[in-house]
Amino acid sequence: MTPRAADRTRYDRATAHLDAPLAIVDVEAFDANADDLVRRAAGKPIRVASKSVRCRALLDRVLERHGFAGLMSFTLAESLWLARSGFDDVLLAYPSADRAGYAELAADPKLAAAVTVMVDDPAQLALIDGARAGGREEIRVCLELDTSLRMLGRRVRVGALRSPLREPAQLAELARSVARRPGFRLVGLMAYEGHVAGVGDSLAGRPLRSRAIRLMQSAARRELAARRAAVVRAVRAVAPDLEFVNGGGTGSVQHTAAEDAVTEIAAGSGLYVPRLFDNYTSFTGRPAALFALPVVRRPGVGVVTVLGGGYPASGAAGADRLPVPYLPEGLRYDAQEGPGEVQTPLLGSPADDLLIGDKVWFRHAKAGELCERFDALQLIEGDRVSATVPTYRGEGHTFL
Repeated sequence: MTPRAADRTRYDRATAHLDAPLAIVDVEAFDANADDLVRRAAGKPIRVASKSVRCRALLDRVLERHGFAGLMSFTLAESLWLARSGFDDVLLAYPSADRAGYAELAADPKLAAAVTVMVDDPAQLALIDGARAGGREEIRVCLELDTSLRMLGRRVRVGALRSPLREPAQLAELARSVARRPGFRLVGLMAYEGHVAGVGDSLAGRPLRSRAIRLMQSAARRELAARRAAVVRAVRAVAPDLEFVNGGGTGSVQHTAAEDAVTEIAAGSGLYVPRLFDNYTSFTGRPAALFALPVVRRPGVGVVTVLGGGYPASGAAGADRLPVPYLPEGLRYDAQEGPGEVQTPLLGSPADDLLIGDKVWFRHAKAGELCERFDALQLIEGDRVSATVPTYRGEGHTFL
């Protein structure tokens, strides 16, 4: 029996009393992935990206482990909810225009002490000030650096379109704007190198493309390390009490951790290890989060149909954004239909061994987005369900 087949036996046995659709997290794999992130971070604390987990019970679990400290959230409403829930170090990774949320933040000492907001433009500071509604609490601020790689005289850009702040002088000037403005305190700097941390460099059947990606990422790491160090020096000249410099992502943990200027690493997807993280040479994780759909039809030889399944992930549309049939091994989509909103045909010889009501296990393309489809996660230990925990959705929250 292959390891994957053994996992299928465990998952089927553990959930035999539950009807699909359902989602699980294999606790042993989750914990092993957490340990690997800590190993790669080499002593620097890991701030957990909540968007990649979207389950408070699992956020609690990982933050109880050595090597993890703090959360990186994705909306202001989520940040406030997490802070009210007892998480005392929440970095909002994206600028917000949530005026009601800012009014709540500025009026509550506990929230203001726990939440740090992201800015990359003086206009965002003005928006926050205009939203205070009389609240006088000091707002903790983090600046974001553009990490993209510019080539060919800056005519070619590789990396996400995020912050407009690129050069040390630009960040120092915004740091001075924060310092001059009453009611704000600059505490951090963030730089997320998604073109390194979030792009696989070992694509099956595409050796030339893979080599090109590795060359690009190597150049990007060198360029960013030098520029990030210069930015940190410039910002610390304005704000010498800067509390943290955050960088990285699951795919670049060990590289970013090696930079002296970086004080903490951001990661989250590496806990679940969705399918987009199968194509990396820098690390190998264990799939920890899966979902099961029930067989409801047998249209013919070598074909079964499962209920639902059309759960595409965000990003540029493409086959790599789709879930993949994982267990039993050897199933594939019908090219004419793919995964559908209400049903998904699956082809392959393993279909002939599946009966009505059997479970087919899938892996989602991006980590926490799976939790937008399910109210609960079944935590699997060995061949049993050790707990059922709510996702954000199960607690009544869909923040985006």
